Amino acid sequence: MIWLIGVGYMGIEYAKVLDSLKKEHIAIGKGEKNAAIFTETTRHEVVTGGLFLFLSQNPPLPESAIVAASAENLAETAAALMQYGVKKILLEKPGAMSLAEINSLLEIANKTQSLVQIAYNRRFYSSTLKAEEIIKADGGVTSFHFEFTEWAHIIENLNKPQSILANWFLGNSTHVVDLAFFLGGVPKEMKCFTIGELLWHKPAIFSGAGITNSNVLFSYHANWRAPGRWSVELLTSKHRLYFKPMETLQIQKTGSVTVEPVEIDDRLDKDFKPGLFLQTQAFINNDYTRFCSLKEQRKNFNFYMQMLNKNQIV
Repeated sequence: MIWLIGVGYMGIEYAKVLDSLKKEHIAIGKGEKNAAIFTETTRHEVVTGGLFLFLSQNPPLPESAIVAASAENLAETAAALMQYGVKKILLEKPGAMSLAEINSLLEIANKTQSLVQIAYNRRFYSSTLKAEEIIKADGGVTSFHFEFTEWAHIIENLNKPQSILANWFLGNSTHVVDLAFFLGGVPKEMKCFTIGELLWHKPAIFSGAGITNSNVLFSYHANWRAPGRWSVELLTSKHRLYFKPMETLQIQKTGSVTVEPVEIDDRLDKDFKPGLFLQTQAFINNDYTRFCSLKEQRKNFNFYMQMLNKNQIV
């Protein structure tokens, strides 16, 4: 039995995958509105009233839990599950919205001997898997660049709490940063610059560069006050690989200016939310090789704070 915490959009997408994998699950949500939509879409009933009410009834422990709650409730939810005794948790990204929260989660996980994996589904994209094949055949990445420009004119009109908007980089942009560092390598040194601000987020413009533990150079840029889009570019001795958009893969060969699409088997990414099927399947099968562990995310927060120019180290 799996507990699925959160019955909004992501909860629905997880339920579709769990049904396909024939995994029995209990959906737990707070509000009646989302519960009704969830039930109408998935044909599964929802235990309403929230996780804490559910736990107060002393339910038997599940084999694992998937936390798809709203971003501001992720850490609190994961902490409650670990303290109740749940030993295996898939926690939606970014897992926490502050340094204090990520530290607290790691402390609880160590104390309770719980396994927590952060759900960055782009690590499981078909385009990502194919890129890894090409990179390995070419002998590795030699440099990379990424952009995480967000569409501020759209975001500022979303019906989201200020706490979510103020942490939009952590809650959303880190999808790009995580994938870039997952494929290109973890920084050992990085210089970061930021300027400007929006009414709901500071900073607004980002730029930086660094070198990874494998001595691979990288750079990044994002301007939330100008047009742009997410992208990752990885260079090898033979190719330049483009994730633009992220669900696809394009390639440029040495000696050519032509950028061509790479054929990928993306049936699962079309049948389900991209990356979610393979991610959930790996989690259920205890295959954590592609996941971002809670310990790894704690280290990643160092990079994220530097990129935000907050100069705080976990």
